[in-house]
Amino acid sequence: MLMSKAPAVPRTKDPAKAVARMREGEVRTLRDLNAVIASAEPFVMGGTRAVLGEGPLNPALAFVGEQPGDQEDLQGRPFVGRAGQLLTRAFAEAGIDRDACYLTNAVKHFKFEPRGKRRLHRTPTAGEVRHYRWWLDKELELVAPKLIVALGATAVLALAGKALPITKSRGPMDFGGRPGFVTVHPSYLLRVPDEAAKRAAYTAFVKDLAAARALADGSPAS
Repeated sequence: MLMSKAPAVPRTKDPAKAVARMREGEVRTLRDLNAVIASAEPFVMGGTRAVLGEGPLNPALAFVGEQPGDQEDLQGRPFVGRAGQLLTRAFAEAGIDRDACYLTNAVKHFKFEPRGKRRLHRTPTAGEVRHYRWWLDKELELVAPKLIVALGATAVLALAGKALPITKSRGPMDFGGRPGFVTVHPSYLLRVPDEAAKRAAYTAFVKDLAAARALADGSPAS
């Protein structure tokens, strides 16, 4: 995780007013929305670019993570780092075609703290997540997936509008009238220290993905 440049400092003094100005613009397509996102100043410390969502319109499944990581920020694509590679492997085991899914994040810029030559991930605050909610809501409206899968607590906060414990919320959920499903973020699996526990957590994650796929397909999970 090498630093390519010093972290950008958000220049907007009042993010709420900035978002209000963005909402006044003409946004009819995903391309319009992405142009707004790409040209906006980040609402978090760090990040060299906005990392946009990726995938087809009208998919069966859309996956929402927390924020881009170091590799996502460098490459400009969602879920390409270690957690993304783990997610791709879990997709395959759950019978999900990654290319048929839409992948995005609740926060569109990488929030980090420089530590020597490294860029250390920092969790977005509830306020920072709120500043990005308009983008995410509009994005999902335009993408129109059958089912939205929240990967982790930050995604749940962004989609549900309130903090909910993953352990109690895991499984099907309604996100303001949109069918959804809650599971852990793949980065959580990377942090489980015990190998036996890690394998069990991964197996449960794959089972969650298969259940979400079955819900989107309208068929029972195998």
